[in-house]
Amino acid sequence: MMGEYLMSAKTAEATLPIAGMTCAACALRIEKGLKKLDGVETANVNLALEKSAVVYDPTKTSVDEIRGKIESLGYSVAADKVELSITGMTCAACATRIEKGLNKLPGVLKANVNLALETASVEYDSSHVGVSDLIRQVEKLGYQAARRDEGDSGAEQDRRTIEIKRQTRKFWVSAILSLPLLWSMVSHFSFTSFIWLPEILMNPWVQLALATPVQFVIGAQFYIGAYKALRNKSANMDVLVALGTSAAYFYSLYVTISSIGSHMQMLDLYFETSAVLITLILLGKLFEARAKGRSSEAIRKLMGLQAKTASVIRDGVEIVIPVEEVRPGDLVQVKPGEKIPVDGVVLEGQSAVDESMLTGESIPVDKAAGDNVIGATINKNGVLKIKATKVGKETALAQIIRVVEEAQGSKAPIQRMADSISGIFVPIVVGIAVLTFLIWFLLVIPGNFPEALEKAIAVLVIACPCALGLATPTSIMAGSGRAAELGILFKGGEHLETAHHLDTIVLDKTGTVTKGEPELTDVLPYADFSKQIFLELVGAAEKNSEHPLAQAIVKGITEQEGVALENTTSFEAIPGYGIRAVVKGHEVLVGTRRLMERDQISFEPVAEQMLSLEKAGKTAMLAAVDGQLAGLIAVADTIKPSSRKAIERLKEMGMTVIMMTGDNRQTAEAIAREAGIDHVIAEVLPEGKATEVKKLQEQGKKVAMVGDGINDAPALATADIGMAIGTGTDVAMEAADITLMRGELTSVADAIVMSKRTIRNIKQNLFWALAYNTLGIPVAAIGFLAPWLAGAAMAFSSVSVVLNALRLQRVKL
Repeated sequence: MMGEYLMSAKTAEATLPIAGMTCAACALRIEKGLKKLDGVETANVNLALEKSAVVYDPTKTSVDEIRGKIESLGYSVAADKVELSITGMTCAACATRIEKGLNKLPGVLKANVNLALETASVEYDSSHVGVSDLIRQVEKLGYQAARRDEGDSGAEQDRRTIEIKRQTRKFWVSAILSLPLLWSMVSHFSFTSFIWLPEILMNPWVQLALATPVQFVIGAQFYIGAYKALRNKSANMDVLVALGTSAAYFYSLYVTISSIGSHMQMLDLYFETSAVLITLILLGKLFEARAKGRSSEAIRKLMGLQAKTASVIRDGVEIVIPVEEVRPGDLVQVKPGEKIPVDGVVLEGQSAVDESMLTGESIPVDKAAGDNVIGATINKNGVLKIKATKVGKETALAQIIRVVEEAQGSKAPIQRMADSISGIFVPIVVGIAVLTFLIWFLLVIPGNFPEALEKAIAVLVIACPCALGLATPTSIMAGSGRAAELGILFKGGEHLETAHHLDTIVLDKTGTVTKGEPELTDVLPYADFSKQIFLELVGAAEKNSEHPLAQAIVKGITEQEGVALENTTSFEAIPGYGIRAVVKGHEVLVGTRRLMERDQISFEPVAEQMLSLEKAGKTAMLAAVDGQLAGLIAVADTIKPSSRKAIERLKEMGMTVIMMTGDNRQTAEAIAREAGIDHVIAEVLPEGKATEVKKLQEQGKKVAMVGDGINDAPALATADIGMAIGTGTDVAMEAADITLMRGELTSVADAIVMSKRTIRNIKQNLFWALAYNTLGIPVAAIGFLAPWLAGAAMAFSSVSVVLNALRLQRVKL
């Protein structure tokens, strides 16, 4: 998947995939080049994801100009492609009109329309614009379009997979050609003199024949990369590799040509150095590419959840179409066992839907007419007919994928240090290599050119800054990807880094600590009334009320207690007091103290119990039957089952946990006691929540705000980290830095743990990446490191950094 275009009145954001980068210096060069473009405000290039995120002014520049700039720097921008069949064109003007219309769509990189073939070839950003969007655009212009049948060719292979296969072929060819050269080198050592060596491999011309294709065919990518870098007045890893291997190759070529006509038997040749170096670097890049592919596993898993096709009813006929072609308003039929293809609302049918991919809850949720359903969830039983409301990039799953991609593509502040080092690293290394050569050639072993050259080559090769460039982004990718699998969506690398500094967690009460809806909690019959009769009469009386508390009572009586309710013969709602109903010939009153007082019914015997319930944060109601007190019934917004355990865990981690609510202090403190929270900020107006967060920050605390409602949005945006409960409102999730998809407080601690482990992993990577270079360069300069061994160490450093980052994908919380 490619990237995202976010448009506003003044700025736009383009995320484009880049091919051809080899190290952090490449990423830095592209960043600098893009920032020089007029209209570009910010540019971030991620080496591990191979993507660039650019914020720009669309009145001053365009995606085409950004793409052109990247290509002028020697790299390429990849794109998804689709072929459309167009009908209705009559002349070249029609083709031009369609072409212009498609090119205007944000996310379309290039569109070409062929009048003779009646086709359109479109390169586009699949995460922002879908095939259905392209088809709709053509239809808006007055023509018809459809996706061309791809026949037996199958789906287009993933770009990374193709690149890995190409690199694998190159490596094996290089290895086969280099092996005889390595054989001849190994047999030269005194302790390996027993190894038999064919005489032909000692022939310099045979060695030249073996080394040349490795140097200039297999190694062409390094020369091309170095040329592009130098042409743009910068240097990267390719420069180091090209310099090192060329020095060894051309010196050996010079010695070989000089030997013509002489009778020299033993020549100081370094063909094996250049060939083996290139082979080892290719092997390292191959391992690295495979590991980097694995670090995008989270995105692939999320994309794999999407349905591929949808059964749509159009004009009374059911047709199966690709999910990309479903349009808002379409009637979609989902059979038992099928994935729901798009977000929508149920029009007909009843079923249970497995929403575990979104909520983490394994128990299916009952759905009926009027209920919302989410794309990629599974219909367990019963046929559902749904009206599509959100398709393509608008679906909940597409939004999750977008958030994960943005997080993986963003830069953590800690990465800027690595980028700065990488930017100046290569020129310094070249300087050290030249100095090493001069010291050896002029002072240590005067006049011994081959020895001095070998030491300089070792310095050039050991110092490649690949590991440094990969240290941070691979950890961010793996950490945010694993977090997404656990239902935690970080909106950016900076939030993933900031979260590990937190020391104070502020929790909203309703919907965060509590379930957010009242539940029946206490049933206290009085006098001779049995619990069964009391529930039957009260439940039937409340059944006709639309008040949320009445609905909670009825739900509790029918579902929790399993009592069947009869119909009333009369019902009256008394605003501010309660309700009056006749059930099975009995007059039933349910309501407040004032209702009992009005009807002169004494409730003194249960007054103390009622007060006790209210102190516990519950809403207690009195019930009377035929003018006599019948008992008490209470409801409350109960805490979530996981809240207490989650808060205990946060405390164990050293966090200060505070509950903030607009409720009265008595209710708030009752809930806090039950949840195990020691600090309460109560009776806070919605606009005051952000002020309370600021007060905590002014005390030097690093504050996370956790909430789920529209009234929490200002506080979420003000806090160092805003965490939105995923079962809450879109406004809260938009304002937050982290979305907790599973709707449980346990995810708060999980998010902090993932942040801490990711930052620790980044620091490990940076330490080892820098250690390789700081230790390796002087060792190579002193002469204790052969060039081929330096190449192996350099390759291993990149692979080890990526493999260390991948450990985050196995984190269990």
